[in-house]
Amino acid sequence: MRITHFLFLTVLIGFTTSCSQAQSGRNNQATTKNKYPDPPVATANTVWPVRYTDAEWKARLTPEQYHILREEGTERAGTGKYDHFYEKGTYYSAASLQPVFSSAQKFNSGTGWPSFWAPITPDAVRLVRDESFGSVRWAVVDSKTGSHLGHVFDDGPDPTGKRYCMNSGALIFVPEGGKAPTSSKQ
Repeated sequence: MRITHFLFLTVLIGFTTSCSQAQSGRNNQATTKNKYPDPPVATANTVWPVRYTDAEWKARLTPEQYHILREEGTERAGTGKYDHFYEKGTYYSAASLQPVFSSAQKFNSGTGWPSFWAPITPDAVRLVRDESFGSVRWAVVDSKTGSHLGHVFDDGPDPTGKRYCMNSGALIFVPEGGKAPTSSKQ
């Protein structure tokens, strides 16, 4: 009888400890999720606050920027100037000139594109469902213009598990303490 009580108490204590640890882990995940929520999803009804005609975009952007930002192009892997670039500072959208990513969230993904585990703020970018090339992905666009920056994937590091894989040509880097860009053609 004593052995049965001992086994029962051992199992009960083990179960209580496991549940407590699991609950603690869930609370930590919820805190992390709240600290870095996913950006909003853009829909067909999304109205972009900043709009230009095609001719105005071509005048404002370099040909490479126009191809990436307005035609949803992608630079070849390993060719972007911010791929293996780790200075402290802020990355701005070349379309809207708003801050979209920080060097504090940048990491080396080994993919050939600059990668971040979160945008500078959730409202800096929007996600757009992308069904091109026979698969479903999430495109990342600038929240003011809807211009294409790159894609986000669920294979990034902690604390978010996200990899915001961006095109260098869609970004303008400003070193820490520097002034925000005033022109897209930097």
